[in-house]
Amino acid sequence: MSSVAERTTPARPAGRTRRSTASVVQGLVIALGFVMMVGGFALIAVDYRPYKIPTASMTPTLAIGDTVLARKADGGSVGRGDIVVFQDDTWGAESMVKRVVAVGGDTVAGDERGRLTVNGTPVREPYLEDKPILSVAFSVAVPEGRLFLLGDDRTNSLDSRSHLELAAGTVPATGVQARVEAIVLPFSRAGTQSRTTAFDGLGGEPAHQPGPLVPAAWAAAGGAATVVLASAAGGAVQLVRRLRGRRA
Repeated sequence: MSSVAERTTPARPAGRTRRSTASVVQGLVIALGFVMMVGGFALIAVDYRPYKIPTASMTPTLAIGDTVLARKADGGSVGRGDIVVFQDDTWGAESMVKRVVAVGGDTVAGDERGRLTVNGTPVREPYLEDKPILSVAFSVAVPEGRLFLLGDDRTNSLDSRSHLELAAGTVPATGVQARVEAIVLPFSRAGTQSRTTAFDGLGGEPAHQPGPLVPAAWAAAGGAATVVLASAAGGAVQLVRRLRGRRA
């Protein structure tokens, strides 16, 4: 009577199983971090454009030489108080940066001391420096589809007050290219631009709510940190194992 030898599969060492599981977990963590990093950078690259501030007309909010990130926008999505990048051929061929102080349907007025009213309501603008302002007196009914724009340095800005003879100083809303949301350079001034509440209570659409810049930046930074830390942790574990193997 013959017997048949039973074949058995050798048991996988526990250490090898643990290493395999750890490698899978590490790979998943690195993949997740990579997706976060690329997704965050991609969202910023698609939705935002960098602009360098060429003049001091938006001081103190934006200084000459600042590099800002501006979210692509059209004139229909901006409101009073927004800082916009725009282009109007009657003002020149270059893109410019100013603050929207009145939109279509508003009546905006200012006196020689720079005090501003919109629809008869005084506007207190906390971003202006407390210094005497010599300005021109004006009163403009803004046509629909157009915007009235001023610089934050009212003593040193060629803005709607300087073009009152051209469409009462207004520019077409279609000329808006983007809305400024953050300073990225220099690092000493880097940060997001908080929406102003100066024009709240005037009716109509308020100034913009923040776009996805901050969460996208956190996702990109967090993803990059995750990739680096997970890779470093995996390398450290392998190094420890090799050292233990040599001692054994």
